[in-house]
Amino acid sequence: MTFKLEKLTVRHLAAAQHVAPALVDLDLVIAPGEQLALIGPSGAGKTTLLATLACAHRPAQGQFSIFGNDPWTLSQAERHRLRARLFLAPQTPPLPPRQRVVTAVLAARLPHMNLWQAFASLVRPSDPDAAHAALARFGLGDKLYARVDRLSGGERQRCGLARLLLSRAEALLVDEPISALDPALAQHTLATLQQEAAERKATLVCSLHQVEMARAHFPRLVGLRAGRIVFDAPREQVTDAMIAALYENESVQPHPQHPHEAPERIAVGACF
Repeated sequence: MTFKLEKLTVRHLAAAQHVAPALVDLDLVIAPGEQLALIGPSGAGKTTLLATLACAHRPAQGQFSIFGNDPWTLSQAERHRLRARLFLAPQTPPLPPRQRVVTAVLAARLPHMNLWQAFASLVRPSDPDAAHAALARFGLGDKLYARVDRLSGGERQRCGLARLLLSRAEALLVDEPISALDPALAQHTLATLQQEAAERKATLVCSLHQVEMARAHFPRLVGLRAGRIVFDAPREQVTDAMIAALYENESVQPHPQHPHEAPERIAVGACF
């Protein structure tokens, strides 16, 4: 298994003891090469779960394994090597504003470089052709030598995803990759991510606010609310009633549709 969680509870380090855990008593198994979407209202724990899978949060309770290893029983060096097999793409990628896009994208290869190679790449990009090819798959080939702070929010988001294409990761953990994109770009972006994962036989776990997109694109949906898994099922078994219950009493409700209806109806960013 790529990931296995048993009765997992996660608390944020800065949270007071009386505050409820961010994730509570989770049981989740994700097989190699599987593609699934995490859905649920804001604050449900989707981002925390992705960060936990990426070894950024140490569980407070329960069992956790990645590729058959408990990362928190490994040495720091072993855990670093394990993290190199994972790629976490946050919703707002941490791209240095004055850095050129080519350098920011090639940073995906830093976990596999020694110190000298990493420093040299900052001065002179080691493989601009590879960076251009990755950017072109997201429609950003013309931004290769632009500065990051000259990009729009959606362009920065796609630049961060281009880094993913240059990684060697076996598990791709993507947080809200289409939140700043229009419907056409959102469709293309998800298709590119899924194609990349399929071609390298990598596991893909993607959090989405856009319920319709999740139902249209992903074969398995995991619904989270208040840090707990409400349902974990193939998309064919996820009903409108289950979606409505997941978002019950939220200020903005999703607009469920049948998973095989045309996704052009989607209002990107409508589900919170």
